[in-house]
Amino acid sequence: MFNLKRLSLGALASLLLVATASASSVNSPNYSVTNNTPGFIKKAVDKGPVDPNLVIEVTVWLKLHNQNQLDQLVKDQHQKGSASYHQWITQDQFNARFSPTAQQVNTVGNFLRAHNLAVTSMAENNFYVKVQGTVSNIEKAFHVQIDNYSLNGVSYRSNTGNPSVNDVSGSQVAAITGMDDYGFQPLNVRPTEADGKPVPFTPLSSSTPRGVFFEAQCFRGVETHTFTGSAGTATYTGNRYGSNITSGFGHFPPCGYQPSEMQTAYNMNALYAQGLDGTGQTVVITDAHGSPTIFEDAAVFSAIYGLPPVDLTLLKAPGLVNNPHIVSPNGGSWADEVTLDVEWVHAMAPGAKIVLVTATDRASLDEAINLAVVHHVGNTISNSWSSLEGFGNPAQFDRVNRILEQAAVQGIDVNFASGDSGDETVRVGFKTVDFPASSPFATGIGGTSLALNPDNTIAFQTGWGNNLTRIAERVSLGSPPVVPPLHLGFSGGAGGGSSLTFAKPEFQSGLPGSTRQVPDISMLADSFTGVEIIETIDGQLSVGVIGGTSLATPMFSGVMAVAAQKNNGNGLGQAAALVYGLSSGVTDIPAVSSPNNVTGVINGNPQTADSLAAPLDGVTDYYSALYNSPFSTRWFVITFGTDTSLKTGTGWDNVTGVGTPDGVNFVNALVP
Repeated sequence: MFNLKRLSLGALASLLLVATASASSVNSPNYSVTNNTPGFIKKAVDKGPVDPNLVIEVTVWLKLHNQNQLDQLVKDQHQKGSASYHQWITQDQFNARFSPTAQQVNTVGNFLRAHNLAVTSMAENNFYVKVQGTVSNIEKAFHVQIDNYSLNGVSYRSNTGNPSVNDVSGSQVAAITGMDDYGFQPLNVRPTEADGKPVPFTPLSSSTPRGVFFEAQCFRGVETHTFTGSAGTATYTGNRYGSNITSGFGHFPPCGYQPSEMQTAYNMNALYAQGLDGTGQTVVITDAHGSPTIFEDAAVFSAIYGLPPVDLTLLKAPGLVNNPHIVSPNGGSWADEVTLDVEWVHAMAPGAKIVLVTATDRASLDEAINLAVVHHVGNTISNSWSSLEGFGNPAQFDRVNRILEQAAVQGIDVNFASGDSGDETVRVGFKTVDFPASSPFATGIGGTSLALNPDNTIAFQTGWGNNLTRIAERVSLGSPPVVPPLHLGFSGGAGGGSSLTFAKPEFQSGLPGSTRQVPDISMLADSFTGVEIIETIDGQLSVGVIGGTSLATPMFSGVMAVAAQKNNGNGLGQAAALVYGLSSGVTDIPAVSSPNNVTGVINGNPQTADSLAAPLDGVTDYYSALYNSPFSTRWFVITFGTDTSLKTGTGWDNVTGVGTPDGVNFVNALVP
């Protein structure tokens, strides 16, 4: 039995503090934050605990008020005939009706500080509190374990289960993000050959022909090529893919489009002639990490291609500036992304201002969007990045949705790339769409392959999906040995399909299925029929060809900026809610079939186009061409319009959505 008389005052105080803390812990309610564990850990290998002294940054998201009222308001604002149709509200009005209060966010902040976490920022609209601390303190504050994981050879960290908050402030917490670093990835693609070697960028010099880098005619006339080797003789006939520019053993792929060619192809010139080029509008671009040379690169791009100087501003929120993760695990691709986004928004809306909002961590891109929405920086926000819906954190998805819903009620259109790996089965082994393109409050941008006539009008379009078949080996080996066609399979295509998470929004009521369908609309994305960008590579200004739905998205965002200009400078709201009701202005992309698909004869045995192309899942409508790699000198049959299990067809489809915008007719349909 303790003798209180023999205890020192200090010891007595310590006992009382422990007793008080224990009583507080017992009496405090415990709030579990549900659905707050990312899906990727189910497919990953747990490598054990993260270093407890590692300092990371997490974001605690608060619940909104009057969620049902907000959902109804967005629905009414985008429903023709409603009294609230296109009656947008301001950020102040949103905050008053739907945002967490200052008292609530301060209560959460106090809880975090009490657990040795340093508050680095609070959102202006009280959406979140961002904190920094050791893994050990974060684990203690949220009653989680954070482990290292290995997924397909890449290391990540993640909480192993849902967090909880043992405090009254926990009733305000909707999600906790940043404990995992799976994050978002850019969606740009450089053209490659089958062994994965990308087409290199070409350094610019005083002798480089300005504006004439890659040719616009991707498909040549019908050619016949015969290969003889120890196994016999093979002859192939079909259209030739690649330009007339030669390099070494053959035509130098890929073709590459300039701004003037895309402006003509998408019927934008009549708009520019009316002064509708995005003037007075601002397109916001969100990206991670940024590019240190973007201002110079965009200026040279504008000068080379005869565009007006780009009006570009860089913006960061305090929370993004303070984020400690300043080194990108794949920084080069983010630099490509920033360059592509800025230059091709400018190419399609040359009069618009561009504000680039950069996050210093790819997990913080949703905060970059929030900043742009809170300050209503522009009526259009372009985002060429994603995460796999099946691998992500459902609680984070919900938070991103709230940001996008906040944008929607203010008339801001937020566009997202739909992905570059088709239905994702080749990459992860199961079908999943990319998020946030699958959000019911976003517009998902799919992709096409595009061939031009000599006058830059469209020769044909099909949904972006490439497959490769090798038909002859290296020229360097002498006479190329004849081999049976080697089907190398899928090499990239637009993302799409059915959401695993979100119910079908009302604007898609005419589509099959019960969940959100992706994409909504599309533009050029195939890197084999890609566009030119100017980027500083290893200190040298260079030109290269690039694609991906990362290209389609800034192009479409530029078109929407022109439409907003015509709408007296006012935002049109979520584009996805508009494009399904248009009777004109959209070009449907049906499956394409060409009588000139590649055929062959091997040792006297005829080879059909289908046997050479070997498209997936029974696709029989496609375009194929002969392709000679300037790197390995191998010969291939390359197919266009063969996108995993996704199919391009008449009407809406899960590769191209409703189709592609037809410039002046699209804008006039949106804004009569």
